[in-house]
Amino acid sequence: MKYKTLANEIIEGVGGLSNINSVLHCATRLRFKLKDNNKANATALKNNPGIIMVVESGGQFQVVIGNHVNEVYQDLIEMSGIQNLSDASRDSSGDDTTKENILSRLIDVISGIFTPFIGVMAASGILKGFLALSLALGWMSDKSGTYKILFASSDALFYFFPIILGYTAGKKFGGNPFVSMVIGGTLVHPSMIAAFNAMQTAGYQSLHFLGIPITFINYSSSVIPIIFASWVSCKLEKPLNASLHVNIRNFFTPLLCVMITVPLTFLLIGPTATWLSQMLASGYQLLYGFNSLLAGVFMGAIWQVCVIFGLHWGFIPIMLNNLSVMGHDTLLPLLTPAVLGQAGATLGVLLRTRDMKLKGISGSALSAAIFGITEPAIYGVTLPLRRPFIFGCIGGAIGAGIMGYFHSTIYSFGFPSIFTFTQIIPPSGIDSSVWAAIIGTIVAFVFAALATWLFGIKTAQPETAATAIESVQSSSASFVTGDGRRQTIMSPIQGKVLPLDQLSDRTFASGLMGKGIAIKPTEGQLFSPVNGTVASFFKTHHAIGLSTDEGAEVLIHVGVDTVKLDGKYFTPHVSIGDVVKQGDLLLEFDCLAIEQAGYDTTTPIIITNSADYIDVLPVASGDITAKIPLLVLVRQENDIQINPREEHK
Repeated sequence: MKYKTLANEIIEGVGGLSNINSVLHCATRLRFKLKDNNKANATALKNNPGIIMVVESGGQFQVVIGNHVNEVYQDLIEMSGIQNLSDASRDSSGDDTTKENILSRLIDVISGIFTPFIGVMAASGILKGFLALSLALGWMSDKSGTYKILFASSDALFYFFPIILGYTAGKKFGGNPFVSMVIGGTLVHPSMIAAFNAMQTAGYQSLHFLGIPITFINYSSSVIPIIFASWVSCKLEKPLNASLHVNIRNFFTPLLCVMITVPLTFLLIGPTATWLSQMLASGYQLLYGFNSLLAGVFMGAIWQVCVIFGLHWGFIPIMLNNLSVMGHDTLLPLLTPAVLGQAGATLGVLLRTRDMKLKGISGSALSAAIFGITEPAIYGVTLPLRRPFIFGCIGGAIGAGIMGYFHSTIYSFGFPSIFTFTQIIPPSGIDSSVWAAIIGTIVAFVFAALATWLFGIKTAQPETAATAIESVQSSSASFVTGDGRRQTIMSPIQGKVLPLDQLSDRTFASGLMGKGIAIKPTEGQLFSPVNGTVASFFKTHHAIGLSTDEGAEVLIHVGVDTVKLDGKYFTPHVSIGDVVKQGDLLLEFDCLAIEQAGYDTTTPIIITNSADYIDVLPVASGDITAKIPLLVLVRQENDIQINPREEHK
């Protein structure tokens, strides 16, 4: 139920179904193609407790969810039927009508083709790695039936790549994916493989298609040829459907697409794409061979920056192409220290911080990062604190430099993670390149963890609650007091003040959403605690987000699980985008009716950008009335924001 609710809130946050062209997901993100990104409410989505971050990159509106993104995606698809929507960014001629640069469109195409099976591709690579480790340690023989079955399981995806890519490329290019699957299947058909093998023997008699000689190529595990072939097929499909009668197009269009594209692939597309593949692999090897140490330092430093902006997808075809053409790849291993560097920085934060919210986030993000998923660590821990992210990148550069110097190489595709160590074992057994990879990754992890523990978190001393209360009392409760380092948040409701950790909702109680306080209301009126703007207001009216003039982000969530009331017993008095002043009535709700319906009315008041402050201090306890000081936000001295109203005066 919670995923259905979150999915519904995400649909609303991206501008509704009418604003969605398409959506897919990767390991942690929902990747939307929207008709108009300006219609999306990124602030409301960021304030949602189920969302880690919102990123706009590569022509996509990306909503970072976490490891349970697949569950959210399935509920979103089930509720909306988005998979049945046509790509509205294309006009009737099939041309893309959105205004995107070439890089954004390329990243979008690559991610759209590879994302659907990235998980099983990583799993296949990990299995290959464990089999290599088993052979190196003598645990298994490559002649045994156990090995053969497991090897076939690990190799099937890569061997039949043209079929898998044919399906996803067909969907991405807007055509019939089963037609492009057939084209891919033709490329790896046993008779075509046999023809290729026959070409390698002496006395081979060349074969022709309508008098044109055929150059047979082993397309198993290939990447680029089927992508080009699928694009051609999908381009043919649109005019054929438009010109053929409705009674025959269902079978004549696929027939003509296959009869035209398959020969064209063997005669022109395949050889040309294979030549491009070989040139791409040779070009990479030339750059890597120029100075492998510098290549490692560069990739280790920038990889996580690429992940933030979604640019990492551009490297996937290069890695896969290297594996297809050369049987190995030296690019992917360089990324492992970058990933484990962020894990080390996250560990440093976990060990150093006294903030229980940050500890909770760091603990879960650390385990995910070790297994190759760094988004929770980056967006939730290292990037907001800045220094840990930089230390993670520096550690990644050092570790990858070591791996580059010793030419660590990978023999199967997978996410860069601790499992990568098994995938870099060469057929000849463990050698110096394997030990270099292990040492380089450990160096990256330890350096980032130690540097973050020593220097990653600012050590400015926070004010005590007593000092903050005295300051508030002496400042006539102004919003930014004294030297501008403190901002006062007023009580939005009347009731009894409770510590946040007494809430039954563990998400809020753990501080995961931010620091704050809770109030058990005795009256059903909610007033604005600040001067600012209504940044988000859930359609169920149970939660409202405010952006203050001084930069604070305040989330007020009336009750626990009250989203299930679907707006019943709530009467809103403002809308998203409204400018409000402290004391303005935002919402009315029926406390008694909500409690009789079985819901706890205890209301958390959360500062969702708590990481921007030295501390968030409660300055009230016991019974409280509305419109009196409740919290004080303390900023760094060098991070003071001026109240626009005061500046205007």
